[in-house]
Amino acid sequence: MTDISRRTFYRLMLGTAAGLAAFRHLPVAHAGPLNIPISRGAGDKGETQGGMPPAGAVCSVSDFAYQLKYQRAFEAVLWNMPAVAIYSFRRAAFSDLGMKDNDIVAYSRTATPLLEAITANSTTPYITAFTDLQKGPVVLEVPASGEEGSLYGQIVDAWQFTIADVGPAGMDKGKSAKYLLTPPGYEGAIPQGYLHVPSPNYRIAFAFRSVPAAGKSADDAYQYSKKLRMYYLSEAGSPPAQKFVDPSDRVYPTLPFYDERHFEDMHAVLSVEPVREQDKVMMGMLTSLGIEKGKPYNPDDVTKAAMRQAAVDAWFFMQQWYDNFPQDKLYWPDRHYASLLQADKNNRFTFTYEDRIDLINRAAEYFWCTYMPEQLSASPATQYLMALADADGAPLRPGENYKLDVPAQMPVKQFWALTVYNRDTMSFIYSESGRTTLSSYDLDRMQKNGDGGVTLYIGPHAPAGLENNWIPTSGKRPLPAMRFYGGTDALNDKTFKMSDFQHIG
Repeated sequence: MTDISRRTFYRLMLGTAAGLAAFRHLPVAHAGPLNIPISRGAGDKGETQGGMPPAGAVCSVSDFAYQLKYQRAFEAVLWNMPAVAIYSFRRAAFSDLGMKDNDIVAYSRTATPLLEAITANSTTPYITAFTDLQKGPVVLEVPASGEEGSLYGQIVDAWQFTIADVGPAGMDKGKSAKYLLTPPGYEGAIPQGYLHVPSPNYRIAFAFRSVPAAGKSADDAYQYSKKLRMYYLSEAGSPPAQKFVDPSDRVYPTLPFYDERHFEDMHAVLSVEPVREQDKVMMGMLTSLGIEKGKPYNPDDVTKAAMRQAAVDAWFFMQQWYDNFPQDKLYWPDRHYASLLQADKNNRFTFTYEDRIDLINRAAEYFWCTYMPEQLSASPATQYLMALADADGAPLRPGENYKLDVPAQMPVKQFWALTVYNRDTMSFIYSESGRTTLSSYDLDRMQKNGDGGVTLYIGPHAPAGLENNWIPTSGKRPLPAMRFYGGTDALNDKTFKMSDFQHIG
């Protein structure tokens, strides 16, 4: 924990002004001796040398029942960040899109702000689905990559940790394949010809990008994605007709909640999934919030108030963590970009080590990113560099205008794309035009500089005559992401450096 985060954490633990206001009107659970000072003097003859606080110490807590719930709720939000973030996709698919297990979301076109999701891309269509292995093993059929298109993505468990990469770099190697997803402790026979993926959890999900082949369109990518099939192994003899849902014109609200609803989602996850050995202490603490495996969730008003404030404060804590982003994690030491994929020291995304789990860095990664690969390559196929400040090191501000110079020769084998997110939500920004991204595919429409490069503008207003070079921010605090698809050695060895955003008023 950094000095800044440690100070913030203890400030929160001792009670913010908002937190104190929230429970001033709640009944006091423990009165009486709390404000009675300790009277003994250290080292007095006949006194013990330990066993009680120093002389003159007083208790800072006016309501232990509330404070205990608040502390445990705050830590639980950070601990459970990966699981709640992925469960939010499932919740919204079932409640807002009318889906069920093994139905498949397949976007017929690239995403717009209607996909309310953490740092999604808007250059290739998405495919996603959910299943519940409590009902038995599940078969996922993927088509071969080739002239019709390719699928890239991950299958993740209930903690959002990748259990299989899919596509040309995945287990199927880009060939037509049947994945067999089995539940925890499964001892049944694995039929011949299946790629076996044992899951440590029951509810799992996948997200793929459908990438058009050369000369193919977005509609071709959509039709290709509909070759996927997902069904229970018990139905393999006669699989049901595959249901596809296209939410391109509908709101798909997948973002986590940062209020008391956060804990409803947490309970929905923990009431189903096996408890891992490293999580038993936290599961014990969660009983004070009414979150207990095998028991209904019905918190009282005091618990709800504590949980609501804890979730709010956890959101502010994560935002200030990014406002004070560790300098040693910047992609270039003299620029203000950070890779979206902040892996752990093992180049993975579990943040689990032999002696500990790095809760703060894990929470930070899953706060602004979903569906990470199992392992981060030294030469990632796609690199996402997030602009955290302008050229002067000042945080990007809402209502302000900025520009970015993009050279004619970018270090990419495929294409580049600049997407601007709402820093508050890490999702697309709603605007009148709906534009979220400009890419090298848009160069023919943009005004170019004399050297063949382009200047891109972000802000609430387009510069006169440069509307095609502009991404609107609608008064939101921007989080720009420069995506490099098929990054070259110059990007990966950092001999190429992207210029910073410049504030233009």
